[in-house]
Amino acid sequence: MLKPGVLNRRLVGEIISRLEKKGLKLVGLKLMNISTELASKHYAEHIGKAFYDSLVGYITSGPVVAMVWQGDDAVTLVRKLVGSTSPADALPGTIRGDFCLHTQCNIIHASDSAESAQREIDLFFSSAELIDWEDRASVWY
Repeated sequence: MLKPGVLNRRLVGEIISRLEKKGLKLVGLKLMNISTELASKHYAEHIGKAFYDSLVGYITSGPVVAMVWQGDDAVTLVRKLVGSTSPADALPGTIRGDFCLHTQCNIIHASDSAESAQREIDLFFSSAELIDWEDRASVWY
């Protein structure tokens, strides 16, 4: 998910391009506003933590780009492309390493496991919104 800061900074195409160039297959994409109720479901594991309110406040402050990517070991690959949650620890060349300065305004969310990915996909997409298509270029990656 590309968070509100990505849209404000006009980086949507740049981020999507990095994921495409890796060889991942985009099967779901939508621009949306997240309600406080949906944000609380998305961040349920953080309820009660000191940073919870700021997480919800940021994710609901503007539109996000929700996405679903497929590929061999997609969760691991996306997390490596995204980089460490802390911008100070995110290596140059990663999305967070190149575009993030503050953890609170982190520009991208990446699922941490296949189980989390499925839970999050179910929160943001109906099955009709996911398009499985034949990726004829996948043999080249």
